Amino acid sequence: MRTAPTVSKRHLWIAMALTIAAAPAKAETIEVTIEKLVFSPASIEAKVGDTIEWVNKDVFAHTATVKGGWEVTIPPKKAASLTLKTAGSVDYFCRFHPNMKGRLTVTSP
Repeated sequence: MRTAPTVSKRHLWIAMALTIAAAPAKAETIEVTIEKLVFSPASIEAKVGDTIEWVNKDVFAHTATVKGGWEVTIPPKKAASLTLKTAGSVDYFCRFHPNMKGRLTVTSP
């Protein structure tokens, strides 16, 4: 009759540490405030899978628009969000107020 091999506590700790280290990073929600016709912060760094949430404190609607890409409409005194799916850098602006500008840099996790 064969007995099962024994595993030392040290080997279990190593296995647990490797499992924790290999776990994917948790996605974050990054908040951008819109107030007095300004995106703040104007420049954002994020990872694929993160969510950008624009919080509009102004009394009129805004957008976060990428020319030839996506657009998020943010109603007055409300929030809207976008989950990032691809890496890259984009400049965005408000379609209603083109002087409002932001930059988003997305990296792979």
